[in-house]
Amino acid sequence: MSAEKSRSYRDLRVWKEAVEFVKDVYMLTSRFPANEIYGLTNQIRRAAVSIPSNIAEGQGRNSPKEFRQFLGIALGSVGEVETQLIIAKEIAYLNIEELNPFLERIDHIRKMLKSLSNSFA
Repeated sequence: MSAEKSRSYRDLRVWKEAVEFVKDVYMLTSRFPANEIYGLTNQIRRAAVSIPSNIAEGQGRNSPKEFRQFLGIALGSVGEVETQLIIAKEIAYLNIEELNPFLERIDHIRKMLKSLSNSFA
């Protein structure tokens, strides 16, 4: 933990990738129907924002155990975003060609979060 604790969350590759992912989620969801702004659009955006936010909050905590807990919350948000994007595809807000790159990135972020979390085990 000491190596990770001395660094800022802004130095973590997973945090940087999660922030880029959020930006792309915002761009993607900006094309959803206007009547979804308080529905699925908002849900997807909030879940996506939760990923880097929980990484940052966890890194600022006092112990590896707390950091792992927040990484677990971030992992939960990854699952939420994944599910919500699949739903968006199912209701024809996205096509499979738009969805697949996001699913690949989600898998990558998930693996990075698990790896970071396991480094504290």
